[in-house]
Amino acid sequence: MAWTIEFDPRAARALKKLDRTIRREIADFLHNRIAKAENPRRFGKPLKGLKFGLWRFRVRDYRIISRLRDDRLVVLVVEVGHRSTIYDD
Repeated sequence: MAWTIEFDPRAARALKKLDRTIRREIADFLHNRIAKAENPRRFGKPLKGLKFGLWRFRVRDYRIISRLRDDRLVVLVVEVGHRSTIYDD
């Protein structure tokens, strides 16, 4: 049972703006841990407030905000960024 990783266009643009090293770490994390996990929720935390229903995954000082779709086994990455700015709305 493998999960598919998909990116929202806005998240893909944000990822491209990051340093190549952190981009690689985030990609490795998503494809080697999250996609292969039976339950990717064990690697993250649920968000509250305005982002209720989304999940947060951590790679160093960067956060990956995602929506998990159990019916299709899809992890939709909706935001990627540094922890100091990712939660600003």
